[in-house]
Amino acid sequence: MAIFRASEVSQFSDAELTEQLSKLELELVQDLGKVSAGGAPENPGRIHEVKRTIARIKTEQTKRSKEA
Repeated sequence: MAIFRASEVSQFSDAELTEQLSKLELELVQDLGKVSAGGAPENPGRIHEVKRTIARIKTEQTKRSKEA
């Protein structure tokens, strides 16, 4: 899954935002599940970047809902 910048997120449609959000949340849950089971994540920095991208998407969704 790709990590998106704020400028890229703002160009997505509402449907694309929802789709990307669900994919990223699934990836995050899988990575955190590995960690909680005692394993080591393949790329520890990736978890942080996924969280930041999820926050960017949610911020954009909130911004759009307030504009409508």
